[in-house]
Amino acid sequence: MMGIKKGRSGAARAIALLALLLVIAGCSGNSGNSGNNGNEDVGETPAEGQVTLVIGAYSVVKDAFAELLPRFKQKWMEETGQTVVFQESYEASGTQARAIAGGFEADVAVLAMEGDIDKVEDAGFITKDWRSPNDGMITESIVVLGTRPGNPLGISEWEDLTADGVKVLYPNPKTSGGAQWDINAIYGAGLKKSEELNGEKSPEYAKQFLKSIHHNVESLDKSGRASMAAFEYGVGDVIVTYENELLARIAKGIPYEIVIPESTIRIQNPAAVVDKNVDKHGTRDVAEAFVAFLHSPEAQRKFVEYGFRAVNEEVAKETADRYVVPQELFDITYLGGWQHVRETLYSKRGVWYQVLADL
Repeated sequence: MMGIKKGRSGAARAIALLALLLVIAGCSGNSGNSGNNGNEDVGETPAEGQVTLVIGAYSVVKDAFAELLPRFKQKWMEETGQTVVFQESYEASGTQARAIAGGFEADVAVLAMEGDIDKVEDAGFITKDWRSPNDGMITESIVVLGTRPGNPLGISEWEDLTADGVKVLYPNPKTSGGAQWDINAIYGAGLKKSEELNGEKSPEYAKQFLKSIHHNVESLDKSGRASMAAFEYGVGDVIVTYENELLARIAKGIPYEIVIPESTIRIQNPAAVVDKNVDKHGTRDVAEAFVAFLHSPEAQRKFVEYGFRAVNEEVAKETADRYVVPQELFDITYLGGWQHVRETLYSKRGVWYQVLADL
């Protein structure tokens, strides 16, 4: 009751105490979490002893990151005396890109393809040039075919996936960046075949080629990892996937046969600092250092252990004898670049949706 009798005097002291607590809290800095103090132009590193870095990544890099994140944490501690606390999210690449573009406050985006980084950039979250070094790519791979041990159906080329009774798996390109690489590989192989037969690219031939393989697809899973889980559970005869995924699974003792088609696509996987979020969180220095670390020889060698092809020149030369270079290997530019691919294959009336609708 004494507090009530003191009236305004007690209230004034309470307000002053509250103000003091707010000042103290403000001086403690931003921890780097998405729940920040609302200051959009924080320029200093948050909290002297600790910084939180939010990673929004596609599911395929999860295993490699289980080793790479602790290595970077140690490196950052040695260089700055600061502890990095990682908050990690792993999803199908398309799903992850839409989440970041929709407000998930990732500091760093590690996605399956440039087109997904473009979605984040187009939404205004990436404002600086992210295409350096190595064009912004941290890993490479190729699209290959995985079969049961001993390759019982004798699969050797894309055409074999069109045969009656062959059950094929690849994920849904609406949610999975890996699936778009798979579709691009098949469509591009169709273009290559049409050139071989007729001397020029035929989009109609390539569409029918894709359609004939899709006719044998068992299911469209959310992500490449989900398709692989289904295959290992016993679904399907052939899985269309990244070479690195199969190499990583074989290294863990999972039996696969890898079939490399003569004509397939070179996969490139990017990483980028999400400028709007790092400036909001005050985490630019650590985010940029982390992306630079992913390009380093140390990180690149670790990626190779997980089946990826290195983008670092030094490491690529060291490990070249581990990989086959297909005779008709092509990249996204053969299909006209990502913008053309999005318009031609994945727009509402694009080739992929015509294939789905059996047109």
